[in-house]
Amino acid sequence: MRRSHPGVNASFDDPDSFYIDIDSGVLRANIGDIGNYLNAVKAPIKNVTLSGNGGTIQLKGTLHKLISIPIAITGEISATPDNRIRVHVTKINVLKIPFKALLGSFHLTVSDLVGGNIPGLQVSGNDIYLDTQTLLPAPHLRGHLTAVRVVNPDLEEVYGNAQADLTRVEQWRNFLRLEGGVIDFGRLIMDPVDLIMIDISNDAWFDLDLAHYQKQLIYGYTRMTPQAGLQIFMPDLDEIPQNKTTKDVTLEWMKHRNLPPPKDVTKH
Repeated sequence: MRRSHPGVNASFDDPDSFYIDIDSGVLRANIGDIGNYLNAVKAPIKNVTLSGNGGTIQLKGTLHKLISIPIAITGEISATPDNRIRVHVTKINVLKIPFKALLGSFHLTVSDLVGGNIPGLQVSGNDIYLDTQTLLPAPHLRGHLTAVRVVNPDLEEVYGNAQADLTRVEQWRNFLRLEGGVIDFGRLIMDPVDLIMIDISNDAWFDLDLAHYQKQLIYGYTRMTPQAGLQIFMPDLDEIPQNKTTKDVTLEWMKHRNLPPPKDVTKH
């Protein structure tokens, strides 16, 4: 985890303040969330939905070219040597008309579908190249991308030789450990950093949502180590009860030692 700007602390509250260097790892991003993000980008295709399986990905949406028409694009995805994602377009259907027939009527090309002013996206012939460091929102990931595929409902990216390590760490509990440097989160500044964030759910992936991480902290629990480090046990965002509330301890409660502690505080 590295600073994006010299002299500015990395902060969980500002994803643009840091990027992540990956030596070896496997990451997944929900393919529906990626589709939602693409809908916010200025492009000729709107109402984007993504689906796929393995090395095949499909995009459906509405193309604005003279008139609004539904469109489906099918492509093969792979990693390139320069750490981008390549989508080789193999089929385009508009109103269930084959792509070759459309070329004569609409003069339609892959460039028409994508547009030419989207940072992180390049079109060459029937290939679309995606630079995830630029195209997707922060925090940005840097590393040697060796494989990419659709594992529903996610897009999976493999960095380095991580694929060989998956079996070895299959039974490990998920955690994120940070040491050294300085980090900000909420009203706290940790210097030097000695922080471990531990997934207390029982699924395969650590669902750390930076947009809502404070809610995960509130409904998890924190321990301080003998070395003044922090251990933070965090639930997945979708496991947090929607009707659960956490209230501040009032001064009136502090004034009466015989009152019981709050329900979410364990008495030892």
